Amino acid sequence: MGIVLLIVASDDDGGGGDFEPSAAGSLRVGKGFVPAKYAGLIEQAAADCDAGLPAAVLAAQIMQESGFNPNAQSKDANGKPIADGIAQFIPSTWATAGVDGNGDGKKDVWDPEDAIPAQGQMMCKLLKTAKKHPEYNGSPIELALAGYNAGWGRVQQYNGVPPAAFADGQTYNYVKVIMANVEKLTAPDTSGASGASGEWGPPVEGKLGTPYHQQGGAWSSGYHTGIDFAVSTGTSVRAVGPGKVVAAGPGGAYGNQVVIRHPDGMYSQYAHLSRVRVSVGDSVSGGQLVGLSGETGNAFGPHLHFEIRTGPDYGSDISPLPYLRKKGIGI
Repeated sequence: MGIVLLIVASDDDGGGGDFEPSAAGSLRVGKGFVPAKYAGLIEQAAADCDAGLPAAVLAAQIMQESGFNPNAQSKDANGKPIADGIAQFIPSTWATAGVDGNGDGKKDVWDPEDAIPAQGQMMCKLLKTAKKHPEYNGSPIELALAGYNAGWGRVQQYNGVPPAAFADGQTYNYVKVIMANVEKLTAPDTSGASGASGEWGPPVEGKLGTPYHQQGGAWSSGYHTGIDFAVSTGTSVRAVGPGKVVAAGPGGAYGNQVVIRHPDGMYSQYAHLSRVRVSVGDSVSGGQLVGLSGETGNAFGPHLHFEIRTGPDYGSDISPLPYLRKKGIGI
């Protein structure tokens, strides 16, 4: 059994102002964002996962499950309780997945200090499983969310995120809403942000090639994790927006790559470059030259491979074009 969806609006902002960065700088904390009293628990739960689980994903999940209400309880049509607490565990799942997060000798589903670490561990296991199935429809994060909501058996049944026709769209919409809220709950990166312009633009001047999530044996994951731009070697590649360089250089199958963390907490990746023109730690402005296109790594001919991610590493990709269009980039 998985977790039953509960959508709750909450006025509990946990203190703070309209925006206050958390200590780790990964979550937005305050009214309308993540309650301050839970931010540290969420960030620690994400950090404890070695599969690349963003804290904002856990936060967006809790927002959707309970509205950050530790006393939330969902009930069936007859008023019978079916899921409890801030992470909305059903009793049978809590019996196997519950943890004593605060070390007080008790696994308490109503205690966020137990429920949030348990949520993080469960999502981490699901994410690791999801990464073993690149042939499934959906990114590893999306698959893990679907497994949390409906059970991994449903993900297997549909070879990916269950469609809108399943359970009146409950799981489909659950995943969609959470992924949409990840950006909202991610804190801006204020380190080294001075001097970076707010301009956003396309990464390169060229026609679109291979689309997002096209499947095939040409990719080690079994599907295309970004979009391609058909450009010749040596074409200027520019940062789509302001941010800080977190990777610059050899990237395995990606060849020479650049990865940039943007103020909204999302990441852009530029791969198969013939030349890299920035270094890790550099602050860049939108439109700044970061490299030259090429065909290094696992590439068949020159082009730019471009990704948008919720984290810096492979497996956290989201569809790039909707994100770019929200930034006013007409591709």
